[in-house]
Amino acid sequence: MSSAKPSKILHLDIFSPSPYTFDVMQNVAEPPAITSENIPKTAGMTTKVVKGSLWTLAGQIAPLAVSLVATPFTIRLLGADGYGVLILVGLIPTYLGFADLGMGIASTKFGSEAYAAGDAEKEARTVRTAAVLSLALSVPFAILIFALSGWLATLFNVPEHLHAEASLALKVAAFTFVLNFLNSIFNTPQLDRLRMDLNTFVTSGFRILGIAATPFVIYLGGGILGAVLVLCTGTFLTLVGHIYTSGRLLPRLYGLTFDRALFRPMAKFGGALAFVAVAGILLVHSEKLFLARLTSVEALAFYSVAFTFANMVTQFFVSLIQSLLPAFSQLSHPERRVQFNQLFERIIRLNALIMFPALGLLCILAKPFFSIWAGPDFGRESTVPFYLLCFGLMFNLVANIPYCAITALGRTDILAKAYWIQLIPYLFIVYFLVANFGIYGAAGAWSIRMILDAMMLAVIAKRVLRVSFGTKAQIRKLLLSGVILSIILTIAVVSHGDPIRVTLAGSIGILLFVVLAWRHLLEQAEKTWLLSQLAPLGSGIFRTRH
Repeated sequence: MSSAKPSKILHLDIFSPSPYTFDVMQNVAEPPAITSENIPKTAGMTTKVVKGSLWTLAGQIAPLAVSLVATPFTIRLLGADGYGVLILVGLIPTYLGFADLGMGIASTKFGSEAYAAGDAEKEARTVRTAAVLSLALSVPFAILIFALSGWLATLFNVPEHLHAEASLALKVAAFTFVLNFLNSIFNTPQLDRLRMDLNTFVTSGFRILGIAATPFVIYLGGGILGAVLVLCTGTFLTLVGHIYTSGRLLPRLYGLTFDRALFRPMAKFGGALAFVAVAGILLVHSEKLFLARLTSVEALAFYSVAFTFANMVTQFFVSLIQSLLPAFSQLSHPERRVQFNQLFERIIRLNALIMFPALGLLCILAKPFFSIWAGPDFGRESTVPFYLLCFGLMFNLVANIPYCAITALGRTDILAKAYWIQLIPYLFIVYFLVANFGIYGAAGAWSIRMILDAMMLAVIAKRVLRVSFGTKAQIRKLLLSGVILSIILTIAVVSHGDPIRVTLAGSIGILLFVVLAWRHLLEQAEKTWLLSQLAPLGSGIFRTRH
């Protein structure tokens, strides 16, 4: 899961079952009746979401492919210490991701609702209002990073010979910090229309150029500072691209007015997001900072490689979420409740169909990949943490869907409460496990939290917001699928990467999952469609042989 999520703080009775009404949504006003003939159609929303997700996935895979080639050069040119510092420089601003009160997500939610109502002027004012609020809130934090860059480098045990360079790199990262917030706002018109193709071209195009240029800049003597400067330049060009592209879709975007009436609802929605972001960032990334503080930046580098590889499987699901938030927001009106639940149930099943085989395959490939891609030391140190991370990742990927639904329905307040309740106990768990078990403890702590987080989000979505997860039989089959994958992961861990055992376990597990999915998870219409897609392939093979 991807990234920090929006949330709300729990009252003791939030788990009490009660009929869902939109009157309980404290963060948004009662939605108007759907009457305009100019309102965009919401039929076929699942298809739109999947197509948009595939475009976003392409935008994730292309930079990833370039990164797979470029990162080994970056690691070898900088060394494990230098690469660890580069990760740290990118990580520290991430901990201030709450600084703009979640105006990127707020812009998408409120902008999607305006677009669904056919109000282009309100959609444009929503984007501009979010941008004004974002700048006013994030710039002071950027100044703080700039001013305290030297102290931060000392705090996180940056080696003495890299201290000055890390300090300068953090100063540059302060500018990138603000630009990233604006990027997440000015792509709103693209997301509202589910034009993920345009969003992908703008975002991924400059990202690919930056990734490819990084090792060249380091080779030419740019070092850590040069790598961070490349990132900042790419982020600025991305912002220019988003403003131009969104303006073509929404000509009214180019204006100077903003909507004061939106300040309060957006600030209320975003305020809960900020509480979620603070807790969420600490929850998601605290084990990395504890590793740097209690062990070394080298251990952080080993863990980060395992974490990055584990998150390769999240690329499709991150893409899915980017399309789901505007889709769920457009379906959040009470008159579209049936469509909302249908989309939710279908995406849950689609998630499982892709996730379990993907994780099983990554378990088979992990150790040889680490050894070849990053070097023998990473193959030795990163493999077992990767297996431990997969346990939690399996739950985290499913949890992203109820999380997105809760956000789209405006109940970020519930999420904030839930994450703050988790935070303090989790920090103690992380400290204890990292202090006693190092990199293994970090991976174990992260997975434990992901499992508990998924259970919490499922209860909130089902019992508080009355979101449908499907029948109990479907849920049992999904859990059985998870058990199959857990068996694969367990064998992978106890075999310490033995290729024969891991390959055998993976092959049997994936085969069992395919049989289970075909018999129980796919609907008849989906089976018919899949067979129609495979039929031409089978006919072609038959003709080739005869």
